[in-house]
Amino acid sequence: MSRLQRVNQLIREEISHLIQRELKDPRLGFVTVTEVDVAKDLRTAKVYVSVLGSEAEWQGSLEALENARGFIRNWLAPRLRLRAIPHLTFHPDRSMAHAAHIQTVLEGLRTEERSAGDGGSEPPS
Repeated sequence: MSRLQRVNQLIREEISHLIQRELKDPRLGFVTVTEVDVAKDLRTAKVYVSVLGSEAEWQGSLEALENARGFIRNWLAPRLRLRAIPHLTFHPDRSMAHAAHIQTVLEGLRTEERSAGDGGSEPPS
């Protein structure tokens, strides 16, 4: 594993811990840090988060994270042992919501297929 991958994973773990245990902002919903992508020069890091909930909960959680950005960087400083802590930007990761939607559609198709196989209804035209 390269140094950059280790830094990505360490930042992801530390921010996840911080969100779950330390941040008390009521706007934070059920937030999961899915990925961290640190630039090669270690100056910037894109933090991808997934939020379980409505669009309003997504917006509130992203705003809360943006407002806590300075606090998060200060909290990371003694834990990362890097010369400079990367500038953090938070980005929505909607892949989990997309996967859940696909799963729902597939379940619907399977249900239709089973009911059509029972001879109960004619196939759609």
